Amino acid sequence: MITSTSNSQVKQAAALAKKARERRQTGLFLAEGRKMYEEAPKSWLEKVYVTEEYVKDHGEPEGAAWELVSGEVMKAMADTQTPQGILALVRQPKWSVSDVWNGENPHIIMLETLQDPGNLGTILRAGEGAGITGVIMNRETADIFNPKVIRSTMGSIYRVPFVYVDDLGEAAEMAKARKIRLFAAHLKGKNSYDREDYRGGCGFLIGNEARGLTDETAALADCWVKIPMLGKVESLNAAVAASVLMFEAARQRRDGESARSE
Repeated sequence: MITSTSNSQVKQAAALAKKARERRQTGLFLAEGRKMYEEAPKSWLEKVYVTEEYVKDHGEPEGAAWELVSGEVMKAMADTQTPQGILALVRQPKWSVSDVWNGENPHIIMLETLQDPGNLGTILRAGEGAGITGVIMNRETADIFNPKVIRSTMGSIYRVPFVYVDDLGEAAEMAKARKIRLFAAHLKGKNSYDREDYRGGCGFLIGNEARGLTDETAALADCWVKIPMLGKVESLNAAVAASVLMFEAARQRRDGESARSE
């Protein structure tokens, strides 16, 4: 059992929780809690750390090397204030752009300089629910392996392909070459989002929380759409706006399948 917070393994886990540079250099990220451990593909698991109390309540971890740590050490390793007694070091997946639009009818999200970890994690989680095929982000977008993002995904990090790119414009042109029509949620959009057709290959461009999309990125869209607002609200949170668009695409595709089966 590890009982010292000075142990090198403890220091590594703490660094993975706090430093993007450590995550980049090691190719690992931290997944906390029973749900995140159980849903992780076993081939991704590097090592698991558990407390005696966790083992007593849930049994020994399976599928990866594991080690007991004291409660004090678990607190030093974890990013959360009240750890659940289990923490895993997980290997970062290596997706490609082709994985993101894999399949006959791609449904993608493209993110420009999204900064809030909670928003990024929520988009992955909602995106999985809406059936997206993947996410493309520019390098200025928040680190997807940040522990706050990981928690917000509620496991979707393991199942939704994602990739960072140097040039969103180049990625957009590649998408269009695959007959993926790109839409941007924009205050100057002429049509309401629910008046467009998303049943074919489609992608949604979502911008920075404070500034929205840059003019350059907005120009990549084939169509600008707006989400009509009541009251005095001018716009929605980035994750909420993305969710509205993604689930509208999911609804149209679901209704289209129903119509074809009748």
